[in-house]
Amino acid sequence: MRLPLRRLLVLLVLCAAGLPLLAADKKEEPKLGTEAQAVLELTNQAREKEKLPPLKLNAVLTEVARGHSTNMAKQGELNHVLDGKKPNERVKAAGYDYAWMGENIGQTDGDTPATVFTMWMESKIHRENILKKEYEEIGVGVAKNDKGEIYYTQVFGTPKKRR
Repeated sequence: MRLPLRRLLVLLVLCAAGLPLLAADKKEEPKLGTEAQAVLELTNQAREKEKLPPLKLNAVLTEVARGHSTNMAKQGELNHVLDGKKPNERVKAAGYDYAWMGENIGQTDGDTPATVFTMWMESKIHRENILKKEYEEIGVGVAKNDKGEIYYTQVFGTPKKRR
């Protein structure tokens, strides 16, 4: 079947106009720095040892984790609650509708990501977050301040299932 040139051009324009709309709907996987990538890999290696599925990197959770690490570094304070906001409030404010969520934070004076990850795994509550079977997704943030302190944040989540 041959389409007239004019109809073919209209069809091409309509298709091309729709492509950016489709691309905008799909969130790109965030790019992680070396330290954050190491935390993600260590997390999924620990889960694999326990026969748990790997956590998928989520753009919204990564944005939340990066923001919290940056804020902790700026304030020089390791705390789940900063500026009056709790982890669940930060996640909700970012638009992540969760069924499950949790957060691990850590700080080192320039040690490797493996050091903070080891500290998490030696802490009952942090280890439980890393190995919680209900979690499906993760965001990772790392920020360094001018004193050389490095702040780490893992934000875990499972989105609410749409019915």
